[in-house]
Order: sequence, then structure tokens, then C-alpha cells
Amino acid sequence: MIVAIIDGYTDEPAGLGVPPYLGLYPRYAYGAIKKARRDANIFYLTIDDLRATFEGEQGIKTKNKTPNFPKVKEILEKAEVIVFIGGLHTPGKYLSAVPGSVEEVSKFISHYNGVKVLGGPAFMGSAKIGGVKVTTKELRFAEEVFDYVVYGDIEAFLFDYFSGRELDPFRFRDYEELQPYALLGAEVVKQFPGYPEFVLIEIETQRGCPKAMGIGGCSFCTEPVRYRVVENRPQEYVAQEVKVFYNLGIRHFRIGRQSCIFSYMAKPNGRVPIPNPEEVEKLFKAVRLAAPNVKTLHVDNANPAVIANYPEESKRIAKAIIRYGTPGNVVAFGLETADPKVARINNLNATPEETYEAVKIINEVGGKRGYNGLPWLLPGINIIFGLPGETKRTYELTYEFLKKILDDGLMVRRINIRQVVVFPGTPLWNMRDKVKTEKHKKLIEHYRHKIRHEIDLPMLKRIVPVGTILRDVRAEIYDGELTFGRQFGSYPLIVGIPKRVELDRYYDVMIVDHGLRSVTGIPVPIDVNGESSKVLRWLPGIGKKTLARILAKRPFKSEEEFLSLLPEDVKKMYKGKIKV
Repeated sequence: MIVAIIDGYTDEPAGLGVPPYLGLYPRYAYGAIKKARRDANIFYLTIDDLRATFEGEQGIKTKNKTPNFPKVKEILEKAEVIVFIGGLHTPGKYLSAVPGSVEEVSKFISHYNGVKVLGGPAFMGSAKIGGVKVTTKELRFAEEVFDYVVYGDIEAFLFDYFSGRELDPFRFRDYEELQPYALLGAEVVKQFPGYPEFVLIEIETQRGCPKAMGIGGCSFCTEPVRYRVVENRPQEYVAQEVKVFYNLGIRHFRIGRQSCIFSYMAKPNGRVPIPNPEEVEKLFKAVRLAAPNVKTLHVDNANPAVIANYPEESKRIAKAIIRYGTPGNVVAFGLETADPKVARINNLNATPEETYEAVKIINEVGGKRGYNGLPWLLPGINIIFGLPGETKRTYELTYEFLKKILDDGLMVRRINIRQVVVFPGTPLWNMRDKVKTEKHKKLIEHYRHKIRHEIDLPMLKRIVPVGTILRDVRAEIYDGELTFGRQFGSYPLIVGIPKRVELDRYYDVMIVDHGLRSVTGIPVPIDVNGESSKVLRWLPGIGKKTLARILAKRPFKSEEEFLSLLPEDVKKMYKGKIKV
């Protein structure tokens, strides 16, 4: 039996599956099929494989990429079952991969004879951008193209389907049932583009939202809709899956797929669960024992209310994350708005006061710079514009909150600003007529611009000052004569290199300039004899006259000879970073 799994890439509140991330859904789907049918021959294809194969044939304009599998058409023609996994609930900007939609994939696969199955978070609809209301149109269209639209768990459906059992994708699946799917599904990573070096695996630790179990979920969030109970995955199950991937050569991990890592194994307590540092420490210790020479070990979301209300327990958790993890780590805080009225209407996680206190605590514990050039552990802040109850004052309050963090000398690794998306089944669906994205369109753009220029830019300069060396930046894509790359991590900083360098290689780069949400860097050591003047002009502290002297003096015979031409106040920045 031949089965094709098409990964359209997924992005949702508690999980990411956009390359270099290999998401949970295709892995669990692969494992469920293998558990049911050991003889199944399963091919993992990405939406980019299909785009590259069918480019031009159907009038679809896409960037030409070489498909991971050169025989995409042959696989689809022979496949008895074609599974498409997609769904975009928290749309963002992506560097080298763009998620696909139901409409797009249908153009590629509708004429093939295999049984077609749609799964993943797409069962609630998708949004390519914020500020939209997801309607049932996409799902009605999907039901015309796909034989099965799985509104429950895709792995449960696939196991039932391939086992010949009664289909029940809504049944409660505990982690005991899920574990074989996770372990068997790990081998799909061998078919992932960039395997084994350029893959980041997110490992699930929890389903459901502890805060939602206490007082209900945030108005816009799909997580409580999909998982109505909270279940913590046992440490040994997490470690077993990490070990399987580690033995397959994977060295980049995120212990994620949860609404709050500080609430892992926490005691329910209404709005703010009581954290359990002992259990979190056991989790990360087990992971590190399973992957001793890991290159990236990061986390994802955290509820700032938990950290602020239980500071000592949270400090222990943060220290454990640092002890067993790697630098450049980020815990994303869901503040969403600094307006108390809007927070109350939308039942949000934390107050501005709690979020500020949580930012202070994480800075205190994790603000020291690590060996890769970034601080060990910093907070991120999520902001959502367009929520019911917003007024002009709402945007001012949110800006003032972020400005206070900046003015007080604290660090926030990134501020994620998006417009709310309205999904069926969420409380916001019943308030959809009060969403302000269209009415406040100009306000949203004004404050987005203001935050980017007046907060993001100076904050980035604080986190990675000019002269900072970022280690192991992977060069990913070209844009004209520029190369863009990132370190591996939860929320990696985009680095622009002002020349073309070989892709899919790691570089150490020196930061020479800052954008609103990215930086410019030059690979080190800097070849001052062979580098072009277009690159050398980026060197900080070197004006036009000094650059002219450098170009006239080349070739240099030693670093000291080069340094002798530089102003005294910048010599230290370049010492040990020059190649002659």
C-alpha cells in the first residue's frame, strides 16, 4: 500500500510546523498508519514539493524549488490514500517556507484517484493573514474535494481507517495511545528537507490550557476548543521520543506544544495554576539525558500570570530551563493588550502588572549573554489588535506598557503583533460583529509602525549591540545579492548578510547594523584583503576616509597592520576577528 502525506505546514497557538520545524501532525499521522499497517509505504511530501512539480502547469506562480522527491506525480498517481495536513491559526511571516491552503493543494491533487483525507488544524479553517473572519466557505469547499474532512484528531482517524475499525476521531486519546504513534512516526524525519542537520523538532508536553480549565479560555484561542481537558505528557514519554530523534541524528529541539511550560504538571487553581518546579526539572533533566550533545533545546509559551504570582517557583523553573537548555531561548507571554477593559471582555491571561513583573523575573534569571551571542532566556510578548472593546486609548496603553519595559532597561526578545482572527467555536465567534480590525485599520497601522520604530529597534540594539558575534547562523535564502539566515531556536533572529554566501552552511557573524526586526551581520573572521568594498563599508566605526585608506593599503600582512588604520575607539571591536 502506498500512502502520500502532504505537509501544508501548520501554525497554531501552541504548535509550529513550518520548516525548519517538522510539526507534530505529519509525524503522528505517519506513526498511526505504521501502527495499523506495517506494510504501508508512506511518502512524506511538502506543499513546496507540489509547487515545484506543478509550477507553471496550472498557471500557479511560485518560486521555483527543487522538489524533495523528484517523482511527486508518480507517487500521487500510485497512492491509495492522500493525506493533506494544513491549518494556519496564528499567521506570521516566514523566511523560507510559506504554508499552503486547502484551495491551493486541491489544484494539485483533485484529479488523482486516491482516497483524499484532510486533517490537522485546518478542520477549523485557516487564515493567511490576521484581521479576518474565517467562514465555513473553505470547509464546504474541502468537503467537495476530500473524501474525508477530519474534524477530530487526524492520527486517531488514520489508525481507525487503516485498521478497518469504526471511525472515531473524537474519542479521547490519552498519551498511552499516542506514544506508539509518536515513536513510530519519528522516522518520517528522514524524508524531511534538510535532514538531519537542518531540522527542528517540537516535542509535545501538554494538551489543553490550564487557565481555560479554571475560568475559560481567551476569546480568540482555538486551543481550548480542540482540547477541553488538560493532560500532561509523562516525562518518560517525552524523553523516549527525544531519544528516538536524537538517535536519528536530530540535534535541534523545542520542548513545546503547550500553552504554558511553567504550568507543566501544575496544580489547578482557577485563573493561575500553582507551578510544580520539581516536575519541570525532572522533565528537562530527562530530555537532556536523552540528548546529551543537543545543539538547540528551547521552549515556547508561558503564562506571565503564573510567573508573577509564584515568583520563587518560577525562578526555579527558569533556572532549570537554562541549566539543561541552550542560549537564545524565549518564553512567549500572551499579554495581547494592556487595556484592562479589553482584557476583561476577552477573558485574557494576565494583567499588564503581572506581565511586567514576569518580564523582570525572566530578565533577572536569564538576561546573561550565552555562548551563541544571545541572552540565555528572555521573554517575548504577544500583542493582538482588533479585539472587541478596543478604543483609541487601548492602543496608547499598549504602547505605553511596552515603552515602560524599554525605558526601565529590561529586554524583550521579540514583540509579536498580529490582528485577531475569528474562528468558529471560539467565544470570539459570538462577538465577531464587535471585532475592530476594519474600523481601527489606520490606528492599527499607526501603532504597529510606532512600536516597530520606537520600541523594537532600540530593544534590538540592546539585545545584540553592534560588534556582537552570533554563532552558528544558518544561511537559508538569497534575496538579490543579500543572504538571509537564522540561528536555530524558538524565535530566531533574522540576519541579513550583505553578499551572497553558500547556503545551508553555518557562519559566525558580527552584528554591524540593526533593522526593525532583523540585523545585518558580516561573517567572521573578516577577510580584509579579499572582501569587496560593498561589504567593508558596513563595518561600524569606519568612515569613508578610513575605508579609502584600507582599500589603498591592501594587502595587509597582519591583523595589527590593519588595526593601525582604525580609530582607537573601535580597535577592540575588531581584534581577533580579522583574517589576512
